[in-house]
Amino acid sequence: MTYHLAVIGLGYVGLPLVREATSSGLSVVGLDVDASVVGRLADGRSHVDDVSDADVATMLAAGFRPTTDASALGDAEAVVICVPTPLSAEGGPDLSMVRAAVDAVAAHLRPGQLVVLESTTSPGTTEEMVRPALEARGLSVGTDVHLAFSPERIDPGSTTHGFRTTPKVVGGCTPACTRRAADLYGRLVDDVVLARSPREAEMSKLLENTYRHVNIALVNETAKVCHELGIDVWDVIRCASTKPFGFQAFRPGPGVGGHCIPIDPTYLSHAVRAQLGSPFRSVELAQEINQSMPAYVARRVQDMLNDGGRAVRGSRVLVVGTTYKTDIRDQRESPALGVVRALRALGADLQQHDSRAPDLVVDGEAVPPAEDLLAAAAAADVVVVLQVNSDLDAEALVSAAGLVLDARGALPEAAHVVRL
Repeated sequence: MTYHLAVIGLGYVGLPLVREATSSGLSVVGLDVDASVVGRLADGRSHVDDVSDADVATMLAAGFRPTTDASALGDAEAVVICVPTPLSAEGGPDLSMVRAAVDAVAAHLRPGQLVVLESTTSPGTTEEMVRPALEARGLSVGTDVHLAFSPERIDPGSTTHGFRTTPKVVGGCTPACTRRAADLYGRLVDDVVLARSPREAEMSKLLENTYRHVNIALVNETAKVCHELGIDVWDVIRCASTKPFGFQAFRPGPGVGGHCIPIDPTYLSHAVRAQLGSPFRSVELAQEINQSMPAYVARRVQDMLNDGGRAVRGSRVLVVGTTYKTDIRDQRESPALGVVRALRALGADLQQHDSRAPDLVVDGEAVPPAEDLLAAAAAADVVVVLQVNSDLDAEALVSAAGLVLDARGALPEAAHVVRL
């Protein structure tokens, strides 16, 4: 059987791509090395927040075939690589999964195919690593086969920005490669943006997330300064946000988390140091500030307890919201991990609650879940709110708790609620 599209990596990036492709009338085969993921999908069960079981059933009915058999790649007109690129020990992207995917593509490559890399990486990866691996098979990129980079722009948990309505950046190794990739994505999204080359497309992804990282760091440091000066940073932001030009509101929090913001800017600073021999100072400073926030949250808890004549050691601390973002299950790089580490080191007696992610394990040790949130809040010496899901009854939580540190500025104001 010939497929319009093969997707390698059926996670938070690949699976929404499959859903959009099948809904657009494309036949799709999906490859993943995790047999349990493939088995769940074949049974109609999703493992991704933004893709429901009903979505998977619809995808299967449309002909979607999940598999662990890489030979299926040879049956596809186009192959899109959506595998993870975690942080390596050296500070750059760990490309081991990309290499494995590219090797699988190369082993089954045939004339006429389009190959697109969507995995976030350092500028140059598509041309310097993927292209040579494909051309080693004797096929010329731009003539026999086509190669492009198109950064993923998935916004987990968002109900505002869907796959089709989010513009797709595409940069091919040759103009023909760009046109071929643009034709593919033109069937899936409303707007395709053409980059000059894969390098510009790769860099655009890093800039998007570095922009957020740097501005979050700015407002996080501003929150620290305002606290010391006795200024309400939340009111400062509210007032500044009324300016109709030249200002975009970012809000302080307990740190940054997830698969992009804490990781992608590191790829950029690592690439600059490796290739230019100089630091990317604004990025590295932002990393330092944002990485300091979990410990800062713990210190604010310590100060609040001290003001009431209590030590952190032995105090009952309830952590609410353990994922890195509202209404998702993902705890990767969540600030909650660092907050728990810091409070543990101070001797706090911890409990945690998150309606989307009931379990939390930090450094191999589980944090006991609060079975009854309001009862746990009433019994706690302090409640630390790190994330607010849409199903949280914020007013009931504030009413039940005796002392609250609101690290998101999302709870009703009260005398016993302290904002970060």
